[in-house]
Amino acid sequence: MTDTIVALASGRPPTAIAVVRVSGPAAGTVLQQISGAPLPVPRALTMRDLHGPDSAIDRTLVAWMPGRASATGEDTAEFHLHGGAAVIAGLVDAVLACAGTRLATPGEFTRRAFDNGRLDMSQVEGLADLLSAETASQRQQALALAGGTLGRLAEAWRERCLQLLAEAEAGLDFAEDEADVATRLDLAAADALTTMADELDQMIADSARAARIRDGLTIVVTGPPNVGKSSIVNALSMRDVAIVTPVPGTTRDSIEVPIDLGGVAAVLIDTAGLRDTADPVEAEGIARARAKAAAADLVMHVTDNPDAPLPASALLVINKLDLHGRSAPAGHVAISALSGAGMPALRQWLVDWAAVLLRPGEPALLAHARHREAFAEAAARLREAASAPLPELRAEALRLATSAFARIAGRVDIDDVLDQIFSRFCIGK
Repeated sequence: MTDTIVALASGRPPTAIAVVRVSGPAAGTVLQQISGAPLPVPRALTMRDLHGPDSAIDRTLVAWMPGRASATGEDTAEFHLHGGAAVIAGLVDAVLACAGTRLATPGEFTRRAFDNGRLDMSQVEGLADLLSAETASQRQQALALAGGTLGRLAEAWRERCLQLLAEAEAGLDFAEDEADVATRLDLAAADALTTMADELDQMIADSARAARIRDGLTIVVTGPPNVGKSSIVNALSMRDVAIVTPVPGTTRDSIEVPIDLGGVAAVLIDTAGLRDTADPVEAEGIARARAKAAAADLVMHVTDNPDAPLPASALLVINKLDLHGRSAPAGHVAISALSGAGMPALRQWLVDWAAVLLRPGEPALLAHARHREAFAEAAARLREAASAPLPELRAEALRLATSAFARIAGRVDIDDVLDQIFSRFCIGK
């Protein structure tokens, strides 16, 4: 990495303040050349006048961070300037006029941080999740991952495996007249390995909750035509996303709308009204509605009939309270999408349901399929080690478990995953 790279590290202009980042061996030279002054005190903001080859650029704050203590692990300069498009372009052009500089590719700053040991693989994934987070629970989960919580946990498990591996290999060295010592070590190791595998299984069992926090819950809204499904979706999302008309069959395909349920991400899915129809397009929409309902975390069945039978495993929402004035059975909700009566109670019901299901305040780390697969692989290998008939087989199973934990931090087999993640980052991140 001999190039020095530059990119906008903040939002698209115009903004009040923009941050332009420069990283690489020439970062210090670039800072001195553009500011016309010696390097400032490291890791402190300093006011400087910036100049390009032909004209002044801006009066702004600069920060100088020598590697290895910088975010990328190499010499880094940051310019905190006014966020107009012309100001940013002038600074970037001035940087590119310096020898050895070029524009950064998407995710290149983060890639350099990983390559220089400033971030492990799970932290990179957490940073990607943090950039995509839309709710408080997603943000908290991503911060824990970006802060290295999972990496430290995986490393602790790896150290436990290495300790048992050392003991297993030591057992191979016992002579035949010390077989009783080796037997006692084998029994103790088998108990420890079984306990470890059980602990991992508990974490893996909780991974579905972690994935739902990251990806969001799905709530499918079903019911006959013209009972107010689309009106309820619009009211809950506080947006006019679904067309509302008195004509039956208006909604023919599913409409997905993200909502925030007290810090938990969810997707409302408005579906075609359930009825018998000869229209092939509407029939296809109804078939899709049934399929989505079968896979949903919650089915919200809407009706305008106060005497409707209670659904077996769905939330019954009785709409048009302004017309019939009837309350809902216990555990269900009666509303008027037209007047808004009962809508706060419906939203609170959904918020409480999401909180009980996902427990967003509790740690949930195995949100990525890659993490779940690595922990599941490690658990399987630990069980193999616990039941291994020979010390040599136990040692091999422990080596494989150790390797599975190492994959969390990105020590092996990570190039393809890295390419996928870094392609999602904005330039400068």
